[in-house]
Parts: sequence; structure tokens; C-alpha cells
Amino acid sequence: MHSKPLTSPLATTATNALGRHRYAVLALIFLVTVINYADRATLSIAGTGVIAELGIDPMALGLIFSAFAWAYALGQIPGGWLLDRFGARRVYGCSLLLWSVFTLLQGTVGGLGFAGASAAVALFCLRFMLGLVESPAFPANNRIVSCWFPTRERGTASALFNSAQYMAVVVFTPLMAWLTHALGWENVFLWMGSLGLLLTLVWFAYYREPLSDPRLTAAELATMSDGGALVDLEQQRISQRERPKGRQIMQLFTQRTLWGIYLGQYCITALTYFFITWFPIYLIKGRGMTIMEAGWVAALPAICGFSGGVLGGMLSDYLIRRGTHPSLARKIPFVTGMALSTTLVLCNFAEANATVIALMALAFFGKGLAAVGWAVLSDTAPKSMVGLSGGVFNGLGNLAGIVTPVVIGLVLARTGSFDLALWFVAAHGVLGIFAYTVLARRFERLELKPDAAPA
Repeated sequence: MHSKPLTSPLATTATNALGRHRYAVLALIFLVTVINYADRATLSIAGTGVIAELGIDPMALGLIFSAFAWAYALGQIPGGWLLDRFGARRVYGCSLLLWSVFTLLQGTVGGLGFAGASAAVALFCLRFMLGLVESPAFPANNRIVSCWFPTRERGTASALFNSAQYMAVVVFTPLMAWLTHALGWENVFLWMGSLGLLLTLVWFAYYREPLSDPRLTAAELATMSDGGALVDLEQQRISQRERPKGRQIMQLFTQRTLWGIYLGQYCITALTYFFITWFPIYLIKGRGMTIMEAGWVAALPAICGFSGGVLGGMLSDYLIRRGTHPSLARKIPFVTGMALSTTLVLCNFAEANATVIALMALAFFGKGLAAVGWAVLSDTAPKSMVGLSGGVFNGLGNLAGIVTPVVIGLVLARTGSFDLALWFVAAHGVLGIFAYTVLARRFERLELKPDAAPA
């Protein structure tokens, strides 16, 4: 494909429509991310049917659930390296293809004659592979947003793809529940896997990098490039003969500001895993709600999280357009949102369930508002290691997916109450504020030191 100039003459800008193709690219990665999160949730929806028909006990099912989190965290850095080495189009497309295959295969376990321990082993392996092949997804989203969006729009773009997790809950959870009820649990995996395979065809047919996309006008390309979008990132990847050295890679682990960003992501991910693991159980066991009541109530935080996520990105970008430095513009919604997330601890003192629901909705709205971490990473990651930086960022953040559910389970086993568990979750809001205000300094793109030892 031919390359386009990074700037265009005024006459060309005046005569060509500016174009909004970058928003179509954003819609595509939003859709892929919705499917990504829906495929993660398949087993939680089909779990009761799996237990009943395959003879898997709840403890084994818990281990199967954990397989995804371990593999997903372990695969982040290798996935980020693959993105920097081979580009987003190939790596993301292959990731989508493979996770769709492993999703579909989970629906064949019963039909292949597995049961009991053999079924548990088969599902554990498939869930582990699902987590492993999904690992490049969010670093790829970050790389694509870095390429396609100027700094003043990056917060909203990052917030939208990050908020796809909530849309997956709102749209696909009822659909998968219906499939389980009407057609059997296997159909959840078969239909979702098939949908992913179709989306893979759309991805390879549609997605191109900015400089090789014929649908991108010169005026829009100039707007993107002049605003700070890394439109030539793929071209640099192809022409770059010398890859980052180990000493340069180590700078991703020795910068104080980057550790502030990593810690902030860990804290917000801890909040996420509380809501997607123990929150429904808290409503049933801790507040005495029925399963149906808990099901409806659990959807409310997802809606609030989506609203907060979009608002946080828009607020951040609005502040940048008004002249606020991107560092402050990203920190304001994060600190405000994490402060709001701590309100969930007030549920320990609430008597009425309506008050609990309102407090949890406010906390999840705050969690969404604070979800600007991917935009921060787009602003700070070294150009030659955008994918690897995303892998480190998401890998360290997702350690919370391993730690948080286990700690809450231990607290419940020891105390029989959710009171200390809510204090534990709320403390992550305070720790996140510390990470962004004290540990992290000014958010600016990291320039690698080629020769000197890392500071």
C-alpha cells in the first residue's frame, strides 16, 4: 500500500472533507472488546449447567475460573511484545480468531464424552488458553488509539473501548442466559465462538493502519498527526532494524511515574474484580436479597460504570481542549472517581437495601470515571514499545484479578462477614489516589535512554 504524507496543503484541506474514519475504527475495536468480555463471561453464565451435566463440583469450577486470570496476566508482556514486533492488525486478528476457537471448543466438552475430573481438566486447559490468547487485546486497543487519535480525543476513545466491558454485561448476559435456558449450556459457547469467527473476517477485511488505509482522507490524517497521534508507528515498526535492548526495556520498570500508573491500574482493577466476582454474593448472603433481585441489581453498576467511563474520558479531553496540561486533565477524573469509589464502605453502616444499591451504583460510577489509565499510557509510553508498555501495564494491573477474590474469600472464611471485605476494597480507592498524586509525577512521553543505565 502506498504511504500518505503526514501533512497536506491548505488547498487540499479546504477541498477535502475532514472525514471521521477514526471513529469507525473506534467502533470496530469497541465491538471486538464487547465480544472479548462476553467470551470471558460465558462460563459464569453456563456454570450451573456445567456443574449439573458434567459432574463438576463448585471447588473445581472455581479453579477453572482462575485459569483465565492466571493465563491472562502471564500473557500480557509477551502479547505486548508481539504487537510491537508484528503490528496490531495481524496480532489482534489472530488473537480474536484463537479466542473464538477456544470459546467454541468449550461447548464441545460434553459432546466429546468428558465428565467429572476429565471434563474439569479439559475446561481448565481451554480457559487457560482463552486467557492466554486474549492477552494482546487491550494492549492492541491502546496501540490503535495511540495511532488513530490525537491527544485531545484520546481520553474519550480510551474510555469507550474500556467501557465495552460494561456493555458486554448489559447486552450479552441476558442473551447468554436465554441460550442456556432455551437451548442448553453448550450453545452459549458455540454461538459466541461462531460470532467471534465472523467478526475475525470483518477485522481482516476492514482494519488497516493509518498510513495504508485508503478510506482516510489527507485532511483527517493531518488532523490526527498534528494533534499527536502516532500515525507512522506501523511504518517505524517495519523500518526499525534494531529492537529495544534489555536495558531500555528495564526502563519500563524503573520509572517512578510509570509505577504510579501501574499501581493506579492495579487499584481500579481490584474494584472491577470485586464487582464481577463477590458483589452478587454480597447482595444475596450479606444483604438477604433473592437471586432474581441480585441479578437485576447487579446490572445497575454496569450501567453506571459505562456512564462514568464515557464521562471521565470526555471530561479529560474537554480539559485538554481548554488548555489544561494532559497530566492534570487525566488526574482530575481519576482522583475524583477513586474518591467516589470509596463510598462503598458506607454500606457497612446502611440498613436499607435501597441505600446499599445507591452507594454501590455511586462507587461503580466513580470507578468508571477514574478509568483513564489507558489514555495516560497512550500519553506516556515510549513510541518503540507502545505494545509492550501496554502489556506491562495490563499485566501488573490484572494481578488484582488473582489477589482480590482470594483475599475477600479468606476474610469471609475467617469472619463470616463482608464488613472487612468492603474496607479492603475501599482502601484501593485511597491507594489509587496516592499513586496518581504522590507517586506519579507529570505525565509525559517517556524517551528511552539508549546508552545510559536506567535511573
